[in-house]
Amino acid sequence: MDWRDQAIVLSVKSHGENGAIVALLTQEHGRQAGMVRGAHSIKQRGVLLPGNRVWASWRARLAEHLGALRCELVSAHAAQALDDPARLAALSSACALTLIALPEHQPLPALFGALTALLDALPHPSWPSVYVHWELALLRGLGYGLDLTTCAATGVNDGLAYVSPKSGRAVSLSAGEPYADKLLPLPRFLAEGGEGAPADITNGLTLTGYFLDRHVLSAHGLSFPPARERLVERVRGLSPTIP
Repeated sequence: MDWRDQAIVLSVKSHGENGAIVALLTQEHGRQAGMVRGAHSIKQRGVLLPGNRVWASWRARLAEHLGALRCELVSAHAAQALDDPARLAALSSACALTLIALPEHQPLPALFGALTALLDALPHPSWPSVYVHWELALLRGLGYGLDLTTCAATGVNDGLAYVSPKSGRAVSLSAGEPYADKLLPLPRFLAEGGEGAPADITNGLTLTGYFLDRHVLSAHGLSFPPARERLVERVRGLSPTIP
């Protein structure tokens, strides 16, 4: 059994003196893991970092075995984020959530594309809004997509201000105002497009976090990884102008 595929490094765990077990999200083979020998060498040190995009070659006798893995660097996303704690928190959060939320060996090319788009967006000022959209894409890819296009009560598509925690559908301001304390705020940038201010990003993370916890994490006895909690704290501390 062997394959070669584009991949994104999700985690690296040391194994033995020189090896590491590396978890990947691949384009065509889903979430995979393999053993990299010499993982701590100078040559590999800059390659095997969460968030980096690589060409991965995997080989084993049987598909269910932990195969031997080789990785060649394509894009050093991790290095681009190292000097910015907020961007690094977003990269780490996305990799950690992908690792615990996605099933092994199941091809999910749409989610690979969504994670790639997020990593490509990190150097740009729009990255916080893109991150929230990425968590929405993660929910959608796992079968728990939210309907933020029309009001669940009236069917209109303007004045959307809330999301029902039960149905995951948008609710207009007029229809939802009497029940505002029971509904989740819908940031305007998710309903109308564009980018969100820091307060909108925080509300967006609260929204996606509620449904990720309900449908993906708690249902399997899991909790949010610390990296995601760090991201929330970083976003709350962002200034109105995000560089």
